[in-house]
Amino acid sequence: MPKAIIAKNVTKKFKLYHNQSERLKDLLLPKSFGEEFYALRDVSFEAEKGDIIGLVGVNGSGKSTLSNILSGIVPQTSGDIIINGETAIIDVSAGLNNKLTGRENIELKCLMLGFTKRQIRDMEQDIIEFAELEKFIDQPVKSYSKGMKSRLGFAISVNIDPDIFIVDEALSVGDKAFAKKCLEKMKEFKQRGKTMFFVSHSIAQMREFCNKILWLEFGETKAFGNTDKVLGEYEAFLKKYNKWSKKERQAFRQKGFAKQSKEKALV
Repeated sequence: MPKAIIAKNVTKKFKLYHNQSERLKDLLLPKSFGEEFYALRDVSFEAEKGDIIGLVGVNGSGKSTLSNILSGIVPQTSGDIIINGETAIIDVSAGLNNKLTGRENIELKCLMLGFTKRQIRDMEQDIIEFAELEKFIDQPVKSYSKGMKSRLGFAISVNIDPDIFIVDEALSVGDKAFAKKCLEKMKEFKQRGKTMFFVSHSIAQMREFCNKILWLEFGETKAFGNTDKVLGEYEAFLKKYNKWSKKERQAFRQKGFAKQSKEKALV
């Protein structure tokens, strides 16, 4: 059976600019402007079909960047990713156009994924009912709360039935009843052997739902493996991290960000 995902030395490098003028100079002039920043560096892992992999790490570790690469929203700078199957990502506003209504967003996103208008009509009501947006579906998305956007994004993604499902903090907004509904849907996908990546600050959800954990720290792999083992190590780190003073946390983050701004040979 082929792997769902094979990632080898995945690296994502961005340019950070102090102002718009510096960005324009970097585009137009031969001299390089801006600061190179490694959001991910040499991240490698394999996901079996049916794996539920939790992505953990403090803010700025690269979890969302990796999610966006896995879902095809952004390309990696270097390294290789082999993905066997269709992917779908859910975050608070993934792929939603604020100027369009909820209904128009359903049609647009599904058309982009290759569904026919007839197929979309057949799916539409299920999406609207799952998102619980019946009264608001013909209102522009810019008027939606974060919770409503998340519900719409989740409802579209689960109804298109992807092979690989990436959930990026989608359950951290909205009410508990809808979060429970989403978890039940994800458990259904798990029983059907879908592969999932799950980004959440809830250790309890991770422990309940995931069989593997990928711990990222400042863009690099800190640990990858069995949920109990890696989460145990991560919880021990968080316990220590939460006891640090504000100054100690700032020093830790500054050291990590400085490492992300250097070429590997200089680290």
